[in-house]
Parts: sequence; structure tokens; C-alpha cells
Amino acid sequence: MISNIVVGISDMKMARNEGVLVTYALGSCIGICLYDPVVKLAAMIHIMLPVKLGNSNDNVFKFADSGIPETLRKMEIFGAVRSRIVAKIAGGARMFDIPGNGSLGNIGMRNIESVRQTLRAQGIRILKEDVGANYARTLYFDCKTGNGVIKSYGRNEIVL
Repeated sequence: MISNIVVGISDMKMARNEGVLVTYALGSCIGICLYDPVVKLAAMIHIMLPVKLGNSNDNVFKFADSGIPETLRKMEIFGAVRSRIVAKIAGGARMFDIPGNGSLGNIGMRNIESVRQTLRAQGIRILKEDVGANYARTLYFDCKTGNGVIKSYGRNEIVL
């Protein structure tokens, strides 16, 4: 039986060759799956915010701009090679319709932009994504195959 490895909010988990990484309740947050297919090393991050501001002592995995580089660093320690690592992302929904032009109501879009920019700056290619819209997602990522599945209430499963 394949076991689920739960990735919480502002969390990161890694596994090699077995198990399924899963994160729940991706609203405006984004789940980032990173995978080196040669060594079958998988990592998943559940980020909440786009950028870490100032000298905050907050958890690095809370933010796209600090969580992604830290995860890549840890993957390389365990044998991943940067040029082989690929990404799949999900989330970044606009969960609340807040009037006006403020960025608070569209933190999901800011997260999407930050994740894409950070991955590009790190030399990581996004293979697939399911981002935006206005619904929450649960993301599953198989560590052996590198395949992802997104489940959302009242919607068909999406293969990622």
C-alpha cells in the first residue's frame, strides 16, 4: 500500500521512489512539486505568500522566493541535479471577491507570478500547471512516477 506523506501549509516534504506527497486546501496558496526523474527524488512545497519581506524569522517555506531555492538546495544534497529537476504547480485561486484594485483579494495571482518567476530564476522548467480560477484544490504527487493529480470538490480530476 502506498502511503500518503502530508505536506502542511508553509511546509515542505521530500521522498525518494515511494509514497505520495499530498497537500490539502490550496486556495490562494500554491503547491509546487519538484522532481528529478533520474534519482526519483520528489519534493512538495505549500507556499502561502509570494515574497519574504525584510529580516523576518518566518518559516522559509511560507514564501515562494525563499521556499523554492531552499527546497532545491536540499534536493541537491540528496543527489538531485538542478538541470534535471522539473516542476508542476497548482493553486493560486482567487478565493474572495474583494472590491477595488487592492492586491489583497488577488494574492493567488501574486503567488502564481512569484512562483513562476522564482522557478525561472532557478532554471527550473514548469511541465504542467493548474492555477488561478476560484476554487480550492488538493494536490497529490507520486514520488515514483512524477505524476500529479488534482482533486477539487464538484470537479473532474486533473492529471498534472
